[in-house]
Amino acid sequence: MFIADFLPPNPDRRWDYARQLGVEHAIVKLHPDVTGQPPPSNFRVLKTFYDQFKEAGFKLYGLEGDPMDMNRIKLGLPGRDEDIEHYQQILRNLGRLGIPLLCYNFMAGIGWFRTDFNIKERGGAFVSGFQKADADAMGLTEFGEVSEEQVFENYKYFLEAVLPVAEEAGVRMGLHPDDPPVSPLRGIGRFLRNADGFRRAFSLSQSPSHAMTFCQGSLGAAGEALPTLAQEFAPRIAFLHFRDVTGSREDFRETFHDNGPTDMAAMIRLYHELGLDVPIRVDHVPTLAGEKNLEPGYAALGRLYAVGYLRGLIEAGR
Repeated sequence: MFIADFLPPNPDRRWDYARQLGVEHAIVKLHPDVTGQPPPSNFRVLKTFYDQFKEAGFKLYGLEGDPMDMNRIKLGLPGRDEDIEHYQQILRNLGRLGIPLLCYNFMAGIGWFRTDFNIKERGGAFVSGFQKADADAMGLTEFGEVSEEQVFENYKYFLEAVLPVAEEAGVRMGLHPDDPPVSPLRGIGRFLRNADGFRRAFSLSQSPSHAMTFCQGSLGAAGEALPTLAQEFAPRIAFLHFRDVTGSREDFRETFHDNGPTDMAAMIRLYHELGLDVPIRVDHVPTLAGEKNLEPGYAALGRLYAVGYLRGLIEAGR
């Protein structure tokens, strides 16, 4: 297990902080909305970002989040085959550069979702939270009602097309849980909201590229027993997201990494015992004093605290 950091595609002080903290591995999102560039199905684009991280002293270890518009794929809309071809090319490009991880999700229509981004936490720090009642009050999205079974069938179609390419490219696809872990969410079904959803997904293929992003926060909010689940899914875990939440799946908030219900030290010891040689990154940190809450969960100062806390637990747990 080694620390990676989720960094913006272009250098800013978070790159400096990561280097100063001794982080050597980078994870990045390269969706055109973030980069202003074509998607990483364009090899030149991916190579440019890869080289930029390398020159700054980082190994670009993986991509995270949708690297392109995935709505047609996830919702089974006309044009999905063309989009899948682009996705396959992304996997080939990753393999060509030796980037071994693609953290992805299959949250159709709505991705990571919160109803409040200005909840006061310890000392007045800001965190995000979710209340299902507030989400329900927003009504349906433009996509109307989509069943869990429809989303699962779309996932199966996608997986059958991309897994052989990922395996040939030597890329592990780390499937992230639904966040928040409720279904439906504003009318759209979510089948990866709990451990049973992952068991169903993993029943589709035994490919070594068919892997999991073990997100403590999402699975914890779902009410799952994290230690038991980590042991069950250990062979599939390709990536670890280190965070904590307090509350229930229908009403929860983020919290400081040392201020939630999970025994974080015990989880790190368990990951060591399971022999997980995978990246781990802190996730959804509080926004601290002196920072504008413009990127909830991804502010710079909260990450400093969280990475230091994580590094201490890793050293102590060895």
